[in-house]
Amino acid sequence: MAAAQFRRLLVEGPDAPDAPEDVSVASAGLLPGGYASPPEVITAMAELGFDLSGHCSAQISPELVAASDLILCMGRRHAREVVILDHRAWGRTFTLKELVRRGDHRGGRAPGETLAAWLHRLHRGRERTDLVGRSAEDDVADPIGGPPDAFRSTARELGALVERVAALLWARRDIRSLPG
Repeated sequence: MAAAQFRRLLVEGPDAPDAPEDVSVASAGLLPGGYASPPEVITAMAELGFDLSGHCSAQISPELVAASDLILCMGRRHAREVVILDHRAWGRTFTLKELVRRGDHRGGRAPGETLAAWLHRLHRGRERTDLVGRSAEDDVADPIGGPPDAFRSTARELGALVERVAALLWARRDIRSLPG
């Protein structure tokens, strides 16, 4: 759900310009890939104008981790698994909520600041033990097995978080007014 919203906001949306820099968005999880989105996800996202009926899940891989400049996870467990796959990914792997929280505290990416420099600034002071356990502060609630309203709530929460990430990544730029 988050990847689709990020793609629309930065890349594919009719009112959104091309991303300010070369951006690609991939989605992967811990379970084996090759599965369609659950019907509840398709319905919740359709209500927001997204068609995920053709989505097929993918499993995280060492190659995908190595090729990623920023890895956003839905929960601490996912971030732990990424760092286990490739310990070098620690400084660029965050939960979505953690990145927003740290970005709000430390400031968005400044004009001319590289993504790597900004992530280094956000990463300062983190401990690997921060990934232990579960926390509503860091984990997006997984709606699987819940009622349809849980999927709608998660989709809306992810939309708000994705917008915050975009604002932090391009803090002093209006991404909607950049030339396409």
